[in-house]
Amino acid sequence: MSAVTPFRLGVLGSGRGSNFVAIADAIAAGKIPAEISLVLSDVETAGILVEARSRQLAARYIAPGKFRTRLEDGIEQEYVATLRDAGANFIVLAGFMRVLKDPFLRAFPDRIVNIHPSLLPAFPGLAAWQQALDYGVKITGCTVHFVTAGVDTGAIIGQQSVAVLDTDTAATLHARIQAAEHELYPRCLAALARDEITRIGRRVVPRTSSVN
Repeated sequence: MSAVTPFRLGVLGSGRGSNFVAIADAIAAGKIPAEISLVLSDVETAGILVEARSRQLAARYIAPGKFRTRLEDGIEQEYVATLRDAGANFIVLAGFMRVLKDPFLRAFPDRIVNIHPSLLPAFPGLAAWQQALDYGVKITGCTVHFVTAGVDTGAIIGQQSVAVLDTDTAATLHARIQAAEHELYPRCLAALARDEITRIGRRVVPRTSSVN
């Protein structure tokens, strides 16, 4: 990572865009030295597109194709080309519900990040808050990590813990995890954009300040 090249973010999301809003607001407040070049969604009516357009940011829907959990090969290439044309050089997944494959990962090597609603490596995959509740853990949380070909297996950038209360339902636990995500994701992106972290093998180590 280098602070010399400005971070121009391409944001991908499938849902209402709450993490995108937290990131966009942090950028507007000067907390993240970056700009958002483009917001892309695989869902035409996604809230993230509405949120982006309300901020006068470029936003586009690209139909994902016939597969449920990934993009069709040609469409994945269209996503890459569209992001490159917009000048994006760092990719942020904000509730994007499709697995990215090798062509996308090769196009932005070590420059794709995601947030997951658990303390990885615990509870990867879908509905991690429900997994945590069903397992009976007392602490869960959220993790910002680099994206690799595996599902939720990339090097961990930062984590934030959330207590699991005896009175929790899946909805109340999920809401508190999301609140933690809205704090952690902008903080980690700021550290990346300022070149404050370095990777040693799988370990991502802060250079000057902690992101945890």
